[in-house]
Amino acid sequence: MKWWLSVMLLIAAPLAAAEPEAILLRPARLFDGVDPAPHPGWEVLIRGDKIVAVGPHLAVPAGARTIDLPDETLMPGMIEGHGHLFLHPYDETSWDDQVLHEPLALRTARAVAQARATLMAGFTTERDLGTEGAGYADVGLKKAIDQGIVPGPRLIVATRAIVAFGAYGPKGFEPGVAIPQGAQEASGVDAIVRAAREQIAGGADVVKLYADYRWGPGEPSRATLSQAELTAATEAGHDAGRQVAVHATTAEGMRRAIAAGVDTIEHGDGGTAEIFRAMAAKHIALCPTLAASDAVAHYRGWNGAEPAPAGVEESRQSFRLARAAGVPICMGGDVGVFTHGRNAREMELMQQAGMPAAQVLIAATSGNARVLRLDARLGAVKPGLLADLVAVSGDPTRDVRAVRNVVLVIKGGAVVKAP
Repeated sequence: MKWWLSVMLLIAAPLAAAEPEAILLRPARLFDGVDPAPHPGWEVLIRGDKIVAVGPHLAVPAGARTIDLPDETLMPGMIEGHGHLFLHPYDETSWDDQVLHEPLALRTARAVAQARATLMAGFTTERDLGTEGAGYADVGLKKAIDQGIVPGPRLIVATRAIVAFGAYGPKGFEPGVAIPQGAQEASGVDAIVRAAREQIAGGADVVKLYADYRWGPGEPSRATLSQAELTAATEAGHDAGRQVAVHATTAEGMRRAIAAGVDTIEHGDGGTAEIFRAMAAKHIALCPTLAASDAVAHYRGWNGAEPAPAGVEESRQSFRLARAAGVPICMGGDVGVFTHGRNAREMELMQQAGMPAAQVLIAATSGNARVLRLDARLGAVKPGLLADLVAVSGDPTRDVRAVRNVVLVIKGGAVVKAP
């Protein structure tokens, strides 16, 4: 054998050995993230980090690993549209005390644990909309997850949200005393554009703005950023290729956000039929965060009995109005207000508010992927997309509560939770 042929064989051998493992998944049924009806008996073949084949009776490659899921539904990894990994439930520690008194190292350690809980619950991607006083720590957490140092979902981070000067918190101290805030304050067009660019330079994937908030304790929410400020910050975000998410709970705040051309509106409790029609016309998505108002009501003593408190009913009604107007729905619960890993609570409340279970599942998978512009990579079970997959006991297209029973999680082709 010639020397060069021996060298070529030596080079080729490790390359052949390095071919990624193939995994064949055999569930009772497949929910592909797009079709509301599940596909009984369909299988999924993955190799490396990609889905390579989907359908009934797939051929099994030599040496493939087979995972049988005889009673389970296989579906895309779910996408959390509105979370705060650096917060934990307010009945454990108040928001003010988390922002003012919890050390950054403590908050980061907790965020690491909460990221793992989120992934194990079947949420393989999360849009984290602000660290609430923890600076740019979400950027570091995202890097740690991406580098495989700690487990967690794929993160889309907002770093420090941007608020009107004097409109956020914590509050309640001697006037004029500088108090650490849960977001970055800005006043005026130039300052808010600079703030947006500072967040982007710091690693923000999305710009988060507050169109309205409470100026003082006990006051109702009012518009806080002017139309010019909102428009300028939105243009700065879009110029940098970032989406813009806006907290808005009043009709006026929502109106200004819509006029600015933002990408998503968070909460939207004060939305009217007219406001939601305007959102639909511009294809602006709503993250209703039903679970946040539900959790806060429980912290204040509500036992879950009907009639619900006014805040809970207002959230339900705005959700119904948005759906009736054809607004794209982002599944996002404001998790952090309630417990990480229980993200499915938002999905359950969406179904209870009248959205069919299969449509809730679509919102949490391909719908969120489309809203967050991830649909070229994630959100559905089809060849060529990343192998982010979850198996749950039962059929969640009938009752979305089944997604609480996660038995398998695969992220980027790696099995992180197995039956």
